[in-house]
Amino acid sequence: MDLLLDFLVTLSRWCRGHLDEIALALVAALLVLFGPWLNAWLQHRVGGLNFMFRTLLFVALCTLGYGMLIVHATPWLTRGLAQLNNHLLAPALILVFVCIGGIAARR
Repeated sequence: MDLLLDFLVTLSRWCRGHLDEIALALVAALLVLFGPWLNAWLQHRVGGLNFMFRTLLFVALCTLGYGMLIVHATPWLTRGLAQLNNHLLAPALILVFVCIGGIAARR
């Protein structure tokens, strides 16, 4: 049991040095998973509008919306992950990535 805990602590310490990249990967993966749903929702909302206006709204969502989400959610998620102690960080990251993989595999 001590060997497993030592491994998790070591893995957590390594992850702590890369939390910015890990948080960016999580946000990007979530956007890949839920972006099509958001695009479909926007298409349903603006489906009756002029083609040019619909296109501009879609471009604005993709560039401004997704870009701002990546820029602002990544540091927020990094700070949240940094609050986890070394016994929880690695298992939490593994669990989150496995859940994202499971959701992606279903789609």
